[in-house]
Amino acid sequence: MSRPAAPEALREPTERAGRGWTAALSLANGAIWVGWYGPLQILLALQAAELAPPGTAKESVLAWVTGAGAVVSMVSNPLFGALSDRTASRFGRRTPWILAGALGGAGALVLLAGADTVPGMALGWCLVQLTLNAAFAAVTAAVPDRVPQRQRGAVGGWVGAAQILGVVAGTGLATVAGGAVGDGAGTGGVVAGGVVAGYLACAGFVVLGAAPYVLLHRDPVLPADRRPALRLRALLAGLWISPRRHPDLGWAWLTRFLINLGNALALLYLLYYLRDVLHHPDPGGGVLMLTAVNAVTLLGTVVVGGWWSDRVGRRQPFVLWAGVLMTVATGLLAGWQTWPGALCAAALLGVGFGVFTSVDFALMTEVLPAAADRGKDLGLINIANALPQVAAPVLAAPIVQHLGGYRVLYGVAAAVGLVGALLVRRIRGVA
Repeated sequence: MSRPAAPEALREPTERAGRGWTAALSLANGAIWVGWYGPLQILLALQAAELAPPGTAKESVLAWVTGAGAVVSMVSNPLFGALSDRTASRFGRRTPWILAGALGGAGALVLLAGADTVPGMALGWCLVQLTLNAAFAAVTAAVPDRVPQRQRGAVGGWVGAAQILGVVAGTGLATVAGGAVGDGAGTGGVVAGGVVAGYLACAGFVVLGAAPYVLLHRDPVLPADRRPALRLRALLAGLWISPRRHPDLGWAWLTRFLINLGNALALLYLLYYLRDVLHHPDPGGGVLMLTAVNAVTLLGTVVVGGWWSDRVGRRQPFVLWAGVLMTVATGLLAGWQTWPGALCAAALLGVGFGVFTSVDFALMTEVLPAAADRGKDLGLINIANALPQVAAPVLAAPIVQHLGGYRVLYGVAAAVGLVGALLVRRIRGVA
């Protein structure tokens, strides 16, 4: 007796993804990043400065809040990925989670806007991470569900371009929406009003950005009889993939983690770096300008890098040299502490991160163990994005306060990123 064919949701895709589908998925991904990076780049730092109790450093408050949120992100991404793998809805496996995550994320941002204590701020940010990670896990898994391997570099490039545009849009909304985001200290209700308006603008963008994908594109349906049983013990056991059995996945994960850790160390205190080290007259505007410069150079490489990687059929050299270039950029922040130095660092970081974003994503989809667990496995891989948000505050706060300040911080960030770039050579199954 011949074995029944796998349903569409579990087959390796062979048809090229269309432009409309790619554009809608990219927009949904960008909207999620608006919901993350409007707060991370501007709003959380301003709230931390406003709500920090007397005698408590604003850096410590920000580190605690972002660290707590990153722990939630680290757990929720693979969990929601596993749940989406088992979803047999008539709307598909991924779409229901994109919708629920976007609506929930918008609601959590509104709750965060009203926080007037540090615990309330932490709770709101954890809810933002929980809900937006449900959407992000589904968006990420949709790529190997629908895109053949020979096209994943290019599609990863467009998704990555939307990601950085989401960072820029989130930063811009956070800075402009309230019309009052200044130095974050001593201005009381003026800054608070700007922060609230920034959060509300980000929340609206999250919902509007996810709508085209949810409303216009069909998601492959998993038949109910092919859905794995939802048992808590098996679900939790599946959240571990042995690096001994799958060494390529292990090395790829470590590469992504270290490069992202170096990037997180570089970006965590950017607002404070401009204010306290460079004495920039408008640190919020300075962050926006650096983000825009970074975005321009990133957009110039993210799609081209992915497309070029598809054409030559190789991933490792692109990831390696992208990581090296990011190391050089971070080193500039340590060695050339001027506004022109920060602008040059932002430009170089954009070039490197653009190539890394598209090509590393394609590489990751090629080391996945099984089609039935794409959402869960990519969720585990995405821990390499979230865990640095936990580790970075733990490392950065004592370095800045006690171990040499920002020059040492950026030197450490450069060294960590370089090690990550070199480890990509340990992967054997992907050229």
